[in-house]
Amino acid sequence: MPNRISKPKRPSDVNQWAHAMVNESTDQEQVDVPVTKAQISALMAEMGRKGGKIGGKRRMETMTPTERRRIAKKGAEARWGKGRANGRN
Repeated sequence: MPNRISKPKRPSDVNQWAHAMVNESTDQEQVDVPVTKAQISALMAEMGRKGGKIGGKRRMETMTPTERRRIAKKGAEARWGKGRANGRN
């Protein structure tokens, strides 16, 4: 009896299986590159900046002029009110 060629076992996770199928169909080899904490930190910081820029812009688009005025007034009082509380002008 001839020896059978065994196929690699299919991953139980659907996403991993789909990734393996794409790699197999495009003849790409899996390359595991170690990721450093500094790289992860830089990526997360970039994502946070991007989300922050989008979030603030979206927030201003959805607010009414009255709400924007109320928030601006609160911010101005927080900035300029500190000096008066400490005896400074």
